[in-house]
Amino acid sequence: MSAFRGVSGRRSAVIASICVGVLLAPTAVAHAEPTADEVREEIESLEEEFIELNAAYNDAKEAHEAAEEKLEELLDDIETAEETIDELSGGVRSLANIAYTGVDPTSPTQLIGATGPEEALEHQADLTYLSEQQQAGLDQYVDELEHLESLREEAESTEESAAEALEDAEEATEEAEASIAEQEELLEELTAEEQAAATENVGNDSGSSDGGDSGGGANYTGPATGNAQVALDFAYAQIGKPYVWGGTGPGGYDCSGLTQAAWAQAGVNLPRTTYDQVNAGQRVSWENMQPGDLMFFYGASPTHVGLYAGDNVMVHASTSSRPIGTVTLNDYYRSNFTTAVRP
Repeated sequence: MSAFRGVSGRRSAVIASICVGVLLAPTAVAHAEPTADEVREEIESLEEEFIELNAAYNDAKEAHEAAEEKLEELLDDIETAEETIDELSGGVRSLANIAYTGVDPTSPTQLIGATGPEEALEHQADLTYLSEQQQAGLDQYVDELEHLESLREEAESTEESAAEALEDAEEATEEAEASIAEQEELLEELTAEEQAAATENVGNDSGSSDGGDSGGGANYTGPATGNAQVALDFAYAQIGKPYVWGGTGPGGYDCSGLTQAAWAQAGVNLPRTTYDQVNAGQRVSWENMQPGDLMFFYGASPTHVGLYAGDNVMVHASTSSRPIGTVTLNDYYRSNFTTAVRP
């Protein structure tokens, strides 16, 4: 089962449980306005769902691209195999003609014309060599035919895998858009003050002094040094740019796209997805984090990643409802923390 199908199943289960609760609850409760705390909890759930879907999307896109590359290589191999078979087919046709006419130049009966024992032995050696060569040619022809058939079957399977991965990616996109739309609908029912209270634990800090929502980038002034400072300088320069679904820059990024691009500035090549980035260095605990470390969230197979900036601050690309920015690492992030990794 793909990561996307797991997310989709959980979403269906959540929706079903909400529907059952509404049907069983008293009328007065069913129509009661949700509190800011209730909306915040729902938004946190939707945020996590969006992030999981983005991770599933990136994983599916990676699978699709790998399958497309493999398919291209297989098609080249098929072309080479077909050329080899064409070259061998002439020799095979000759063997077929011999079988049809009944005249075999490699037959021992051709020894009759020999003038003596020595010439007969030499002739026999020549004929044996020709016979072995013909058999080897036939064997190679059969092997190449089998190889070609195997390549064609593998190419067909690879093409199907690529199509399935692309379908998963497209479905993840649709589910994520629905998640964001649901979040926006929830917030529209609240006052500005209630909206602020409902979103205080997730996303980016608003009105932060580092320019996190300015849209024009920011300067990193934290305690990082060396390669970590290079990575954080780049990440802070992206602050205010839009979250882009599957984005790897330069106009916008998703969470793992930002961390990958930031560390690339320091000469470190991180994998594309959170699933792989979590294994791309030394793991460290929350208490031992240093600026520049990658921070991962939401379960054993984490779906969100950001860069620790020091002083209890993280810079990240959260969801498409917010630009790239910084966030204070409060209890919400601590409770959803998986691990940190030092590239």
